[in-house]
Amino acid sequence: MSGAVRLLAALIGLAVLAAAAIYAPAVLDDYMVRVLIVMCINAVLVSSLALGNGFTGVFSIGHVGFVAVGAYVSGILALPLEAKASLLPDLPSWLASWYIGFLPSTIAGGLVCVALAFAVGAPLMRLSGHFVSVATLGFLVIVNVVLINADDFTRGARTFTGIPMQTTLPWALGWLVVTLVVLARIVYAPTGRAYRAVREDTIAAQAIGLDVLPTRLSAFVLGAFFAGVGGSLYGHYLGSFSPKSFYLQYTFLLVSMLVIGGMGSLTGSIVGVIAVTLLSELLRNLERGMDIGPITVPPLYGAAQIVLGIIFIFFMIFRPSGALGDRELRLGWLLGRRNSSERT
Repeated sequence: MSGAVRLLAALIGLAVLAAAAIYAPAVLDDYMVRVLIVMCINAVLVSSLALGNGFTGVFSIGHVGFVAVGAYVSGILALPLEAKASLLPDLPSWLASWYIGFLPSTIAGGLVCVALAFAVGAPLMRLSGHFVSVATLGFLVIVNVVLINADDFTRGARTFTGIPMQTTLPWALGWLVVTLVVLARIVYAPTGRAYRAVREDTIAAQAIGLDVLPTRLSAFVLGAFFAGVGGSLYGHYLGSFSPKSFYLQYTFLLVSMLVIGGMGSLTGSIVGVIAVTLLSELLRNLERGMDIGPITVPPLYGAAQIVLGIIFIFFMIFRPSGALGDRELRLGWLLGRRNSSERT
């Protein structure tokens, strides 16, 4: 396919997505629109998590720490001045008088996460295996403790509220497209091949001239940026949240989506998000109880988490590479055609 045809197909695809995002609220009910928004936000977070966990092999459990930082930074910057004076009276004067809109605050949240990722990743990306997983978990704990104790900025353990609820379906879908395009341009370029080389064998990668630390760190930092963006989108979707919103339960949810879909595949990340989201929504009916003809099913509280945990264990035992593994879903694959590299 020529470059012009690829560009035309991409533009048509973007136009279709834009039209769907704009007109979906007029066709779908509010519940379905909310599910789609959350699905898009989680897809941003899971695909950015896949960049480090799947393509470089550095299994981070602290990704949600960057999500929390992005949500709080964006929330503080986008909070109206009157709300700041009421909810955060002890903010520094320069911050208390500073207000920026949704898009700039979202980008600012991502950039703060970039700076934090540089500081945290420089020592942590030297580690491998379960050592780096435990270390990044420590980072998540530290972020949670800081958010709880930084009363002047975050209201501590209390609910941080008053944030403009500006995350709509076009915003969420638009950021998802940006995330996937940027990540795809990186992971299927020479940089992506360097990521995989470091993942497969660090000694061999060093032997051919690759520097392991900068390679891992670049993926960690880029993933942190989109984690901060996703955190801002999530914060402006909820309108109010607390530190416990970005802790172990949300970490398990995102990691489950990634593992189930496939850690080495961007489209696998999307598949994992869709599968887990739809399953969770179906199981919510069981948690509330339901009638199936003459049979009444009593409420099964926690059913969604229990079933998700069982599926997660199943994949870890029988399919640790996830549903797609390192493969990507392509149009030719969906139509039943495979290229020569897939036949060999």
